[in-house]
This record gives sequence, C-alpha cells and structure tokens, in this order.
Amino acid sequence: MSSLCRLLRRSFSTTTASAATTTASASASATSLKSLSDDLYKERTLRKLVKKFKKHSESDWFRTQTGIYEDIIRRLAAAKKFRWIEEILEDQKKYDDISDEGFAVRLIALYGKSGMFDHAAKLFDELPDRKCDRTVKSLNALLSACVCSKNYDKVDGFFRDLPGKLSVKPDVVSYNIAIKGFCEMGSLDYAVAMLGEMEKSGVKPDRITFNTLLKGLFKKGRFSDGERIWARMEERNVVPDIRSFNAKLFGLANEGRLSEAVGLFGELGDKGLTPDVFSYNAVITGCCGEENVEAAKRWYAELVGRGCAPDTVTFAVLVPFACEKGDLGWAFELCKDIFNLQRLVHESLLQLVVDGLVKESKVEEAKKLVQMGKSNVYRKYRLRLPSDVYCLSAS
Repeated sequence: MSSLCRLLRRSFSTTTASAATTTASASASATSLKSLSDDLYKERTLRKLVKKFKKHSESDWFRTQTGIYEDIIRRLAAAKKFRWIEEILEDQKKYDDISDEGFAVRLIALYGKSGMFDHAAKLFDELPDRKCDRTVKSLNALLSACVCSKNYDKVDGFFRDLPGKLSVKPDVVSYNIAIKGFCEMGSLDYAVAMLGEMEKSGVKPDRITFNTLLKGLFKKGRFSDGERIWARMEERNVVPDIRSFNAKLFGLANEGRLSEAVGLFGELGDKGLTPDVFSYNAVITGCCGEENVEAAKRWYAELVGRGCAPDTVTFAVLVPFACEKGDLGWAFELCKDIFNLQRLVHESLLQLVVDGLVKESKVEEAKKLVQMGKSNVYRKYRLRLPSDVYCLSAS
C-alpha cells in the first residue's frame, strides 16, 4: 500500500509540476507579448518604430503576431507613411516564412488595407518564384486587397480570370469579397446576380453573403430589394444576426420610417440579440432626419447608459445636428466625449463647434475646446479661434 501511495504521490507531483510549467510558460509568453506590444505602441517617433519593428521581425515568434503587424501598419497608414510600410513589408520577404501561404497572404492583406494595391499584386505575382503555392487563399487575399484599396473595377476581372490560371475553385469567401466589391462600387444588380451564380456553382451562401447584400441595398435606399433578399435568406434557413437587423434599421431610418425602426429595435431582445453601437446609430440617424433633438438626446443617453460606447459615426451625425439646431452646449459636451473616448474625428467637425461657440459668445468654452484639440494624445487638431475672439472675451 505504501508503495502505491508513493507512486501516486510521485505521479501527482510530476503532473502538477508539468501543469505548473505549462502555465508559467503561457504566462511568460503573455507578459512578453504585452511588454513588446506596449513598447511598440508607446513609441511615438515613427522612424524609430519602423526600426524596432524590423529588429523584432528577426524573431520567429514575433512574425506570428498578426495583431501587432496590423496595429503598426494601421498607424503608419494613418500617418500616410507608405514608404515605411513598404520598407517593413518588403523586409519580411527575406525570411523563409514567405514560402508559407498563410504568411504571404497576411502581407498581401496588409498592403491592401494600406491602399497599396500595386504592391499587393506584385507580391501575389512573386509567390511562385518564392516557392509559395497559390491556392484559393491567395486569390481571396488579392480580391480583398482590391476591395480594401478601393480598386473595385479590378474585382470582376480577377474573379473571372484567376481561378482558371491557378486551377482553383472560388469558395464562399471569394464570392463574399466579390459581392462586397460590387456593392461598394454601386453595382448592386450585379452583386445580387452573383448570389444566384454562386448557388448554381454549388457554393452555399452564408450569413456574410446576405448581410453584405442587405447593407448595400438598404444603404442605397432600395428597401423593397432588401426585403426580397431578407426573404431569400430566411428561405435558405440562414438566421439573421444583429448585423442583418442593423442593415434593416438603417434602411428604415433612411426611408424616414423612424417609428418602424424604433419598433424593430424593441424586438431585438425578444430575438435574443443585443443592440450594439450600429443599432443605436441607425435610430439616432432617424431622429436627426426627423429633426427631433430631444429624441436624439434620449437615444444618445441610452447608448452611453447601456455601456455601449459611441463611435466616430455617432459623433459625425450628432455634432453637426446639434450645431444646426443651435444647441451648442450639447455640441460642446459631445466634443468632450470625443476626447474622453479618444475617438478620431475630422478636424472640421470640431472647428464647426468652435465657430458656433464663438458666435454664441461662449468664448471660454471655445478656448477650452481648442486647447483640448492641441493636447490630444492621438492626433493634434489645429483648431482656430476667430481673430476677434479676444474682443468678444473682453466685452
């Protein structure tokens, strides 16, 4: 019995030690990732950021960190540092990872998201010489780069020609990207026709397929066509999600059918769905369309009260509306929320409020808003006070 006890105790101790080692290793990796991410995030000099990124790229482990790659490239693209994006991504080609399609399509996608389509296409063409087989994943990456970089006119040609050249069959992702491209360029009839084409090809449309079409149709005011796609979705037993309903909410708001939008919003909970910021934005847009200031305020308050943070679209709708209605006090409060939530908005949006405050002789609020713009961490807004503002302040 004592031998058995010793054996069990030894086995348990070994298992516990192994588990502890695994946990410690995972914790150390998480700590290392956070430390590295913080170091890059806090680097405000972009030239130094590029050098650090290239240095870290020497690590096999770092080159697997998709999120860090996307964050850094997004920062450089926002600053229009396209030459440095090229420097970073071209540098990645020297690693053996480039022969792995998964790594290669990530680089194609990053070029696409940066609006650098020619670089994305060049890398796509280079893959065979870099011993990287191109499958439908590469096709999808190139199609996505077309859409992200707004080269919509290239989508149809690539979709028709490349599958044959690559000996691959477009999958549901391929069709979804192509449909999105047609919707974005306004070719909605062609996008709807693609739905029938994919079904004839034996490719089953999914929720993304239908949501893309719903968004495109409702956004362009083609409400009846959107309803037909909705019926088709239900016929295929594809269950609508919050994105489906958000598209319909925007469609109702754009049609001036606010009461119906509010009614549909109220049904979301019964369908097991939680409204998100897009749901609120749709109803808020409808309130502004009906020039109902109090209703817009109520819905904004509910949005914030439900812990659903307003986004850039929320403010792009509400701030001009508040100014138009002469509610500069509310517009000022909205601007404070913009800074507190660290939302990046167009400078003209804030300048509109500054000018309105000065016109209403609320000079101190205008000055405060200008100062907040100057001291903003993520973007320095060059807001201006009228030349006669100090005369107004002294009077």
